[in-house]
Amino acid sequence: MAATLMRQRYADAVRVFSAGTRPGSALNAESVAALAEVGASTEGEHPKPVDAQLVDQADLVVLLGEEVELDPSSTPVQRWVTDEPSRRGIEGMERMRLVRDDIAARVASLGEQLGLRSGA
Repeated sequence: MAATLMRQRYADAVRVFSAGTRPGSALNAESVAALAEVGASTEGEHPKPVDAQLVDQADLVVLLGEEVELDPSSTPVQRWVTDEPSRRGIEGMERMRLVRDDIAARVASLGEQLGLRSGA
């Protein structure tokens, strides 16, 4: 979700790669739908594992969630501990929209930190 939102907002300014420490077998359908609601496309995306070469080539790695672990690297890391609406009993698309909006705000903040200009 973060990679898709970053590409949507800053496609002309950054290269974005997405990989997971425990990738699933398919994209989450509710996540795809929530992204589509804001015009963000997941076309061509699929879950894939993170690898050391990808991390080493990156200028910055963003980890989503407090439970995510990544082997040490010299690459700078930001950890985003996002809101989890299900802890408050919020499920389904309402949950996914809240998660999307939280991540979108973090993407915008990161773009500002990096001095990027939004194309969206």
